Amino acid sequence: MKTVDSKPNLAPLLKGAPLNGFEPYYGRLFIDGQWREASDGARVERTSPAHGTPVSSYSAATPEDAQAAIEAAHRAFRNGPWAKMKGAERARVLLAVADGIAARIDRLALIESLENGKPLAQARAEVAGCVDLWQYAASLARTLSGDAYDTLGDDMLGLVLRQPIGVVGIITPWNFPLWILCQKLPFALAAGCACVIKPSELTSGTTVMLMEILEQAGVPAGVANVVTGKGARVGQPLAQSERVDMLSFTGSTAVGSMLASVASKGLKKVALELGGKNPQIVFPDCDWDAMIDAVVFGVYFNAGECCNSGSRVIVHESIAERFTAAVIERARQVPVGDPLHPDAKVGAIVSEQQMADILDHIERGVSAGATVRLGGGRYDDASGFYLEPTVLADVTPEMSVAREEIFGPVLSVIAFRDTEHAIDIANDTAYGLSAAVWSRDLDTCLTVARGVDAGTIWVNTFLDGYPELPFGGFKASGVGRELGKQAVEDYTETKTVQLHIGPRRQFWLK
Repeated sequence: MKTVDSKPNLAPLLKGAPLNGFEPYYGRLFIDGQWREASDGARVERTSPAHGTPVSSYSAATPEDAQAAIEAAHRAFRNGPWAKMKGAERARVLLAVADGIAARIDRLALIESLENGKPLAQARAEVAGCVDLWQYAASLARTLSGDAYDTLGDDMLGLVLRQPIGVVGIITPWNFPLWILCQKLPFALAAGCACVIKPSELTSGTTVMLMEILEQAGVPAGVANVVTGKGARVGQPLAQSERVDMLSFTGSTAVGSMLASVASKGLKKVALELGGKNPQIVFPDCDWDAMIDAVVFGVYFNAGECCNSGSRVIVHESIAERFTAAVIERARQVPVGDPLHPDAKVGAIVSEQQMADILDHIERGVSAGATVRLGGGRYDDASGFYLEPTVLADVTPEMSVAREEIFGPVLSVIAFRDTEHAIDIANDTAYGLSAAVWSRDLDTCLTVARGVDAGTIWVNTFLDGYPELPFGGFKASGVGRELGKQAVEDYTETKTVQLHIGPRRQFWLK
């Protein structure tokens, strides 16, 4: 491997105590308000990627179990009270869910940390942030509205109603299992929909625990159902079933494309939040210290296992080497290790397969001419799946490490000549999820913000987010938007009602 800086310069791997006495979480399916085992009794066990210790076990749902959940959601939507409730009544239930999450932050965060490998402090912050998502969704439940048109003449009043779309299939990934679910589920419920949720088999814990909270908050039976297990056995039925009116998926672009193809056969509405290869574009007049901090945070947060990861930096050629040296110096200080260690900022990679995929990306980058300036491999003395924070220099736009989503703690540094060149490089991938621009010049920032094809543009910051602002991508990064004031509207259909006033004039056959 072509390398310049040596691995010993990285911060030492943080070690933690073994999980002695930890009782693995036992999860079951939640269908029609009832907890049950899979119909064939099968289960799937999850081992912590950081500790190599079993931390949870879940029912492995069959296609028949998935169909039972779909039927329960269909009955609840057609015959139950939820879709017919006043917005204020649904809002009160959603607020009770928010309170339930707030009361269980530590419990939820621990299982998410153990299953995913992310630092416990980070997991706590994410769970706490989910409270705000449910509270915001509750506000939208009360304000969802249509339109009225009193401009159609004396004899006509036009109404546009918004009604819940029906049964929503929700498929979530392993990297932010609770957070991503909470970007979808409360808004679908606020609209009056019923849902069937399929979490990743690697990180099902917080999803199953959330059903306990929904049950206690008063969500009626059948309105929210969870089927755990493998995607082919559970996720595909959600895309195929005629009883499912909408599919909301977050995950890889390849899987999203496959599910959209299956769903399209039934003309099902699809919302997809997919991959990203997100650039941070750095100009010489930026706030240097703030930018360096944001770059290191942006690529190593959640071990780079983030669709919004700032995995490539497009930096002006006049400062490229100074930038690379500064990022390496800061990256050497990133504390990597046991997610339960209070100082850890980066935990374990989620699985052996994901580790192998990341290492393969690095090797292909090196074969194409990239230079490993920092990291590039596993921690030799680690018992779990720990990868060194990695910096690749001498990267050119046509290399795979500049174009493909790596989903790991790997930064590619690419030089640009001028603003137009930077925008061209930024847009020269299949993705368009997010981007950032760093400059003190407002004209430069606005030019880049307008020119880059991405759903979110951060200006002199990175990875900030608010429930009020919509989130989603261009191109292969997805279809549709989550969050924002239209988040509930996405789970509705519009219906036009034309009210004739007074006697109808007969004009066709007299």
